[in-house]
Amino acid sequence: MAVPKRILIVDDDRDVHRLLRAALDAPDRKIESAYDGRAGLGLVENNPYDVVLTSLEVPGLDGLTLLERIREVRPAARVVVMTVASTPDNIVRALRDRAFCYFSKPFTVGAVAEMAERALSGTDKEDDIQVLSARPHWLGLRVRCKMETAGRIVQFIRELGMELPAAEQERVTTAFREILLNAIEHGAGSDPDKRVFITYVRTKRAALYYVRDPGQGFSFEHLEHAAVSNPADSPVEHAEIREKLGMRPGGFGIMMTRQLVDDLIYNEHGNEVLLIKYMEPK
Repeated sequence: MAVPKRILIVDDDRDVHRLLRAALDAPDRKIESAYDGRAGLGLVENNPYDVVLTSLEVPGLDGLTLLERIREVRPAARVVVMTVASTPDNIVRALRDRAFCYFSKPFTVGAVAEMAERALSGTDKEDDIQVLSARPHWLGLRVRCKMETAGRIVQFIRELGMELPAAEQERVTTAFREILLNAIEHGAGSDPDKRVFITYVRTKRAALYYVRDPGQGFSFEHLEHAAVSNPADSPVEHAEIREKLGMRPGGFGIMMTRQLVDDLIYNEHGNEVLLIKYMEPK
């Protein structure tokens, strides 16, 4: 008989427990609750949880300190962080301390539950995300080329864009996601032994997102499978080419990304790209 998956929810809001329990409940799972950080740590020290979902604002022991202690006593546990008062410092600290993911409230329970499901079923390794620079205004990452890892990185990047209006935040996140998936799928051939380098830089006037993949790059003159190369009189010509090549439907990434950010700049070889979003003056 399979050993049930163990989930721990640490939050002082009983409604959060109720909603997450309802979303995650399954016959092969055991879900437990703690309402302050010290109680949560006590449970973790005595039980091998697969996933811990913790708020940062729990009494007794704050969530980031709890994350650090979990890393010490249960390094294999995957920790999903939730918070009311998000800051760039907290986001970067959670990433550095190998949180599986990070959500600021108000979040949808469905989004958190979906990430917890990924944590339960994922095959992530400790070095899937290597932090090269952990400053709130200069984040540098070396990321294993796996789609499940990309989803985690995209959520962290979404949180770092919290100073933007919600609609703009989502547009920039979508643009970054398209570029990252292109880097993993096309640049690295979805090879998990290869890595993508990501740098996020925040200045007073702009947010910059840099992605470098391990591939040979490409030329815009030889992208018949992408919508960016379609002739003006044939806006979906690339779809027929993709079908002939046995590629998945899509190919709108570069063209769409250009509409979502202020600048999209590629290097000469096409394996490095810079996305720039200019900030409105305060």
